[in-house]
Amino acid sequence: MRIIGESRYFSKAKTVATTYTGGAKNANLDARVGTFDAKPWNPPPVTVTDTAIIEATGLHKNYPGMERPAVDGVDLLVPPGKIFGLLGPNGAGKTTFLSMVCGLQTPTSGTLRVMGWDSATHAHEIKRRIGLVPQDLAIYPSLSARENLVFFGRIQGLAGAKLRARVAACLDIAGLADLGTRRAHTFSGGLKRRLNLVIGLIHEPRLLILDEPSVGIDPQSRHFIHAALRALNRDGMSIIYTTHYMEEVENLCDALAIIDHGRIIARGSLAELLKQHQDGAIEVRLEQPMLPDLQQHLRSLTHIHGVHLDGKSLFLKSAQPEQTLRAIMAALQQHHIGITSVSMGAMHLEQVFLVLTGTRLRD
Repeated sequence: MRIIGESRYFSKAKTVATTYTGGAKNANLDARVGTFDAKPWNPPPVTVTDTAIIEATGLHKNYPGMERPAVDGVDLLVPPGKIFGLLGPNGAGKTTFLSMVCGLQTPTSGTLRVMGWDSATHAHEIKRRIGLVPQDLAIYPSLSARENLVFFGRIQGLAGAKLRARVAACLDIAGLADLGTRRAHTFSGGLKRRLNLVIGLIHEPRLLILDEPSVGIDPQSRHFIHAALRALNRDGMSIIYTTHYMEEVENLCDALAIIDHGRIIARGSLAELLKQHQDGAIEVRLEQPMLPDLQQHLRSLTHIHGVHLDGKSLFLKSAQPEQTLRAIMAALQQHHIGITSVSMGAMHLEQVFLVLTGTRLRD
């Protein structure tokens, strides 16, 4: 394949972007391109510490007009060579934190080191070694899969044989080798997600950041993406993974942190978090849904917190679990509701998440 000139590609991409956005700025493409620098370079050795690929200390970010900081004193060490999950409700501060890691936002105060570099003084080096995969697709629909990869590869300063090799490798990783000449707008949602992923890999980043990469796709495509991420991680790539699907984190991540109201409220391995929060946990599964008056009664029981009622299941934590369980059983019997299962002292990640962040809807 002949790689067409860089100036022609920039011109074509600008025309395509204008056509598909009505002249408006595409925030997702802007964010992805914002992590790039068009100047060719030879990267210095990455000075990742033994303990952290990301190290945040007292990190704050304030936006004008906001009552509270978007990021409020975050202290976080992300170990290198791991798949690290970052969880939080909408508006919790995940996006702002990752924007600072990518160099798209500047901290108001605190320190942030990424791959051993201080983000305040070495933003260029950091950006060059990060791959960003945004939640909303950041691809040019009118370009083929191959053309998208060539375009973003040239932005990263790749050219010639190196660019051709990386394009071929990324198409192979995405399972798109036979579809490279098809325009992206003809792809299914799963194929677009796979292209969106490998665009973030075109420059062989040391750190890959993914913002809900599997949203809205079928289980087969999600499995394909997870398998690709595990293979990349085995080859030494560090990965930050955000999602609202708790089972993804349970199956994929080596460690995780939960952020809410701009603060880290939990961190550790999945096993550590579950162990920390399992004391006093009660889950009851029912044969039929509970009526509102019974729900209200159960919520009013003493010594409980973290109540989560979901159709035919009840989950809560209690300072006196045996006493609470007896009260629950009596109330269910009085309302003639059968029980299918009862468990104490066992939790899964979604329950931990709801106990820590609450069940109130967020914007």
